[in-house]
Amino acid sequence: MTKQYYESLKHYGLPEFDRSWGLIRRGIEKESLRVSPEGYISDGPHPAALGSALTNPYITTDFAEALLEFITPVHTDIDECLDMLKNIHHFSLQNLDANELLWVASMPCPHSSEVNIPIAEYGNSNIGRLKNLYRRGLHVRYGSLMQVISGIHYNFSMPAEFWEPFQQLCGDSQSLSDFKTTRYLHLIRNFHRYSWLLVYLFGASPAACNCFVEGRNHGLQQFDAVSLYLPEATCLRMGNLGYKSEAQESLFVCYNELQTYVDCLYQAMYEPYPEYDELGQKCDGDYQQINTCLLQLENEFYSTIRPKPKINSGERPLDALIKYGIEYVEVRALDLNPYLPVGIDAQDIRFLDTFLLHCLLSDSARCDQREFFEVATNLAAVVERGRDPELQLNRGDKMLGIRDWAEQLLDDMAHSATLLDQVHHSQTYNESVRLQQAKVRDASLTPSGRMLKQMREQELSFFELAMNLSKSAKKTLQNCRPDDEVMAHFADASAISHQRQKEIEEADTQSFDEFLEIWNRK
Repeated sequence: MTKQYYESLKHYGLPEFDRSWGLIRRGIEKESLRVSPEGYISDGPHPAALGSALTNPYITTDFAEALLEFITPVHTDIDECLDMLKNIHHFSLQNLDANELLWVASMPCPHSSEVNIPIAEYGNSNIGRLKNLYRRGLHVRYGSLMQVISGIHYNFSMPAEFWEPFQQLCGDSQSLSDFKTTRYLHLIRNFHRYSWLLVYLFGASPAACNCFVEGRNHGLQQFDAVSLYLPEATCLRMGNLGYKSEAQESLFVCYNELQTYVDCLYQAMYEPYPEYDELGQKCDGDYQQINTCLLQLENEFYSTIRPKPKINSGERPLDALIKYGIEYVEVRALDLNPYLPVGIDAQDIRFLDTFLLHCLLSDSARCDQREFFEVATNLAAVVERGRDPELQLNRGDKMLGIRDWAEQLLDDMAHSATLLDQVHHSQTYNESVRLQQAKVRDASLTPSGRMLKQMREQELSFFELAMNLSKSAKKTLQNCRPDDEVMAHFADASAISHQRQKEIEEADTQSFDEFLEIWNRK
């Protein structure tokens, strides 16, 4: 380990890697659809026992009333983070309709392209109505089915103890806040270059139900009478079938400086977009979108990673970014792994930390428009053909085989894994890299490969596979009962959240028309 450790320090140009630097701060946001025993998306309201979707810190909703979002606090211990996520699942299952399931796949199975999906409600406060209106805008712009695709968001930041010594090592004279922002942008640029690797390794959406694409151009092949797929696909969720907006395809978002990034998104949020302008802000006198610009809010920009600030109540995220700088990054490229009860496990997390630390410590050239769209082309290719060993990707002015490039990246990431193993007195981070190397050598070991293999061998449709795994996950999570104190804590948080929502509603002094007009001002 000692020799490896010193080689890894040399690889990144570091004289040391302090033990405190390994206390990575992480949080998980995980989406799960509530479905009936028959697999239909629930049309019931968000259960009151789960608290207010507006104010509960652990359980909220995303696009739909049925699309739960579970949120862990920040943890430096991986097992504690996962235990919290499991406990939130257990509490939620206890408070759902007794027969409801949590759908374990990223791609839903709606049974009809015209299925009624109630949009999430957040009460009568102005901020609650704005959240609902944003989702109505997503519905009219993209349709509801795309919005109930589920994923995992992984929030990552380095500990406070890391930044000042690292700044000194870099010989940087900026303020500490500006230095952190610069280095997180450095991480983000590298992440974009290599994000295709995460899509290959963790993609778990190679198939979908027929009904999901009714009336849409999709280019998928028939797997069986009720399922569509692509033979070498990894993560259809990240492609044309899922979180991809044709309107945003020409949007060049630069991550060289924070101000440039913010200005690009502000421009998209304040310049009317012809197609959405034609739809109108209102329909029959009722609001149907926040505005008619390319983006209603910052969150409408679909990206595999986002810079995130600390934020106070009522602040706009972009304003907070400029004011406070980047506090952490949010990784958004992860499918739910349907073979894991909560969609992610400790080995996945160790590799994500290894991957992100490598992105932070490695050299990171400034991006330009050519590279930005090259990265998008690589990602699209891996989404649809990632398990094809003959796939070639763009790397600068040359093409490189996906396996060759993946092996090179993972060899490099063994260095960041070694640094983390050294400070944690373990071999678990290097083991997480070895598990990914095995997936590169044998694509059938990837979640997408496992799913299609099981569907073929057991003659299962995508729907049948997902239903079986959802039922199995429910049993596992119900058997992992947390102690009564933990359950009481969640119950208290739910009760407090209802009171907090009421207080927010009572504190409003403006009409929603006035609130929205001010919100849409530059």
